[in-house]
Parts: sequence; C-alpha cells; structure tokens
Amino acid sequence: MEAIVFNVTTAALMVMMVNCGLGVVGRDTLRGRPLPWAAIALTALAVGGVLLQLAWSGAMDALDADPAKSGWWREFTSVFMQNGGLFGGLWNLVTLAAVAALAQWCWGGPLTLAFFLAGIVLPGRVDTLLGFGEGPSIDPRNFAGSSGATYFLGATLALAFLTRTRLPKEIALAAGVPALGLAMWLAQDNGHGLVSVYGFALAAAVWAVRRRAARPAPGRTT
Repeated sequence: MEAIVFNVTTAALMVMMVNCGLGVVGRDTLRGRPLPWAAIALTALAVGGVLLQLAWSGAMDALDADPAKSGWWREFTSVFMQNGGLFGGLWNLVTLAAVAALAQWCWGGPLTLAFFLAGIVLPGRVDTLLGFGEGPSIDPRNFAGSSGATYFLGATLALAFLTRTRLPKEIALAAGVPALGLAMWLAQDNGHGLVSVYGFALAAAVWAVRRRAARPAPGRTT
C-alpha cells in the first residue's frame, strides 16, 4: 500500500507541474510554437542512454552514480540511465520531454538547460549542507534516472505560473507544487518532493533577479 501511495503522489505532483506549464505557455498556443530544441536534445540523450543500456550490458556499471565507484562523469551520465523497469523508464522519458518543452517555451532554451543542470548538481549538495543526508545515497534506486532533474525543472514551471496568475484556483495549483513536494518528503521520504522544493526556490530567486534587472534605474523613465 505504501508503494502505491508513493507512486500516486509522485505522479500527481508531475501532473500538477505539467498543468502549471500549460497554464504559463497557453494550452491553445502549443501547435504554433517553435520546436523546443533544448527539450529535443535532452530527450535524445535520455533515449540514447536507454539504447546504450540495451546494446551494452556494462553501461549501468560504467555510467551510474554508485558512490562506491570512481568517476567524476557519473553524476551527469547517470541522469541518462534508467533503472525503473519498462514503465518507469517510459515515464521518465515522456515526462522529461513534456516538462523540458514547456520549460523552454516558458524560460527559453539556455535557462532550461541551466535549470536542468542545476537539478543534477544542486540537490545532493544542498541536502548535505542542510544536514538532510549523510553524503551520497547508498540506495541503488538513486544511482540512475532522469526523474530528479525533471521534477526539479518541472517545479520551475509552478513558480512561473504563480507569478503570472491572479486566479485563486491557479494560485492554489502553483503553490501546491512545493507544498505537496514538502509533504511528500516529510511523510514518505520522497526525494522527488524535496527536489521540487529546491527547483521552485531556485526559480523564485532567478525570477526575482530578472525582475529587479528589468526595473528602470532610479531617475530614469522608459
């Protein structure tokens, strides 16, 4: 039962983030938007990782994030390996493609890639800084997979939506992403929830900096 609740809440969080992204970019504008090159590139890397796993039995051992193994590249290559079985792998690929596309249409390609990279390198370091963990995870389920970076990126869409709406229902949806994420982490020790809080917080900082930079200097008019 615990596993079912874990999976349901994790999926619900993703659905909320995707709906936030659709709210930001506009559901009726998707067909007319340009190809999201950053999303295509990230998804292609993830698909390539799966194909590599199918073609090479040693791919996971060489590229996962097992802390017992050396290799600086593992932190990055492990994101494009999948260890959740058929359904888990498909879920990761589909959600990565959807979230990255919405993020590019919201933030632009370069910032989308920057957020995704931050979703790879920041969570573990922040966990250590805040004392939420005792160093790298020793759970093999955390040695590979793109879901962490995807949920981090997806949470940035919730922040963007929150800053662009005044409707109570939409505000509740956007604010519900970090709220549910925090609840998932506290109740389930669900890392997807915690990285979503981190992604939301980083996006808030970026939004604040960009808004401040866009303000005219004192004494100047536009």
